[in-house]
Amino acid sequence: MSAREGPPIGSTIAAMPAEPTRDSGHSDPFADDPVAASLARLVRDLEPGERLPSERDLAVQLEVSRTALRDRLRQLEAFGILYRRGGSGTYVQHLRPEGLTAALNLSINASHLPLRALESVRIGLERQAAKEATRKADPVLIAHMRKAVDTMTTAPDLDAIGEADLLFHQSLLRAAGNPALTFFAEVLDGVLERDLRDRRSRARPALTESTIMVDLHLAIHEAVMSGDEHAAMRAVDHHFEAFDALLREVESAG
Repeated sequence: MSAREGPPIGSTIAAMPAEPTRDSGHSDPFADDPVAASLARLVRDLEPGERLPSERDLAVQLEVSRTALRDRLRQLEAFGILYRRGGSGTYVQHLRPEGLTAALNLSINASHLPLRALESVRIGLERQAAKEATRKADPVLIAHMRKAVDTMTTAPDLDAIGEADLLFHQSLLRAAGNPALTFFAEVLDGVLERDLRDRRSRARPALTESTIMVDLHLAIHEAVMSGDEHAAMRAVDHHFEAFDALLREVESAG
């Protein structure tokens, strides 16, 4: 990819203040780390596929050691913001959900935050997705939602139901036409995957003898199709509330 017109990257970095100005209008998450802050601002000014200056040039321009610079570059690479190409250099890429998933998993483990505490975040994302999907009503994605429901109807076992369940919710989130919702839902799905599998496994006795999964997902599909955003959000709420109630019944009976 060809470089964009403008001043040389080196001069741009040199002109960057070590700390954000008070009237910048937003806080800088790297304010306590001027090196990381400068790198973050540089990345924001580059398009995916563009290459960063060499480590030697960056170290000189930022007046830091190459060891300190490499540490910050590794952080951004771990988040999926940068990638290294052997013998060529370091490049900017689209932020990938799995990069944030890995970082979030580490943070959760370090803070001993229970995964179930994040389920309400997922519910919030899906409620908003259902609301926006009633406006978009992408026929292809809505059809994928219905196909997932039909698959649940004939699924031979809970594993197949789980795969159809995943397809349904992925299609719902994409049907909203909001890339931010899809992105953060994918980040959270990676974190909650183990918890969600465990919940389905514990509810197995009821799920294999009931059409509740079909009924709950069909209700969301029909509400989205109706164009009634409030009905769509209520259907999502009912989906999670009913599953939680089912799980409590199974556990109390056991």
